[in-house]
Amino acid sequence: MADEVSLWGVLTIIGPIVLLGVIIWAVLNNRVSRRRHEESERATANLYDEQDRIDREKRLP
Repeated sequence: MADEVSLWGVLTIIGPIVLLGVIIWAVLNNRVSRRRHEESERATANLYDEQDRIDREKRLP
């Protein structure tokens, strides 16, 4: 019984610390550099422009 109580105490202390570490790691690894963000925005704009061009060509008789 004493082993279960001490294990529960350790898990109560270490669990949140591990969870905080995982959250910090996830936040730091999900950052996107400014260059990659700009590339993504430019690629999206190019895709929209291409789709607009295709749509305009389909409307012409």
